[in-house]
Amino acid sequence: MQKAGLSDLTIFVEIAHQRSFSAAARNLGVSPSALSHAMRAFEARLGVRMFNRTTRSVALTEAGERLLRRVGPALADLQSAVSEAASTRDRPSGVIRISASESAAKPLVRGVLPGFLTRYPDIHIEIVVDTRLVDIVADGFDAGIRVLQDVPRDMIAVRFGDDMRFAAVASPDYLRQHPAPQAPHDLAQHRCIRFRFESGALYRWDLERRGKSASIDVDGPMTLGNLNLMIEAALNGIGIAWIPDYIAAEHVQSGRLVQLLTEWSPSFPGLCLYYPANRHPPTALRLFANAVREWAEGDMKDTPSAL
Repeated sequence: MQKAGLSDLTIFVEIAHQRSFSAAARNLGVSPSALSHAMRAFEARLGVRMFNRTTRSVALTEAGERLLRRVGPALADLQSAVSEAASTRDRPSGVIRISASESAAKPLVRGVLPGFLTRYPDIHIEIVVDTRLVDIVADGFDAGIRVLQDVPRDMIAVRFGDDMRFAAVASPDYLRQHPAPQAPHDLAQHRCIRFRFESGALYRWDLERRGKSASIDVDGPMTLGNLNLMIEAALNGIGIAWIPDYIAAEHVQSGRLVQLLTEWSPSFPGLCLYYPANRHPPTALRLFANAVREWAEGDMKDTPSAL
């Protein structure tokens, strides 16, 4: 039977998460050559390759993917147990690794984290920005931030923020050259700014009014994978963007953007922090979830909503 030590598995998981030997080496405090040697020795003992390496990239093999799915959550549990044991001191400590889109993380960065990190200086927050709907358990995250409808049922969700609405927005300069659309089908005559997920899928514009719905596959001169860049494109007259209304709120209020098709903007439950329900949360995560809950219930209205 081939044996794998905890250090071997820690190295393997870190490389798998970083997709880089040099980045993993920095995080683990060892040299890239020592890390590479350790991983090659691990693969030799197992008799199977875990990674496909080129001069520019590192990717998991099929065997590596299978191992990560089994080992990643188990190692995260061990690390959480150690952190929780350390948190029995007067100063709670630990690392909370969170998956979130940039726009979803921003309210907590503004509203919760300044006070939380001041109160708990030994707790470290790592937010990994990703537009994919990742499996937070399989990918080694403690928690995620997403809209409620995207949260798996076996998760505990802590709501924050109002219900969300999507809005079509464009600059006054763009509308001086292109008459504003009056109905969803008018978008076919407009230059629209499209959004592509990291998975490769293009986001369709789903509009709704009084029980009627329209799903539009728009066309236009630009496709982006970042909501802030979509705002910039709309502000500079490139076309119409379809984005959560809270992201564009300050620009609509200032007149730099105009909201279009307002009666067709659908509403859905807003953002939440979520984490596995079938695990005992480590102390650091439990404290953070409580801070988010308290902020959402009381202080959130005092936090700026601008980009």
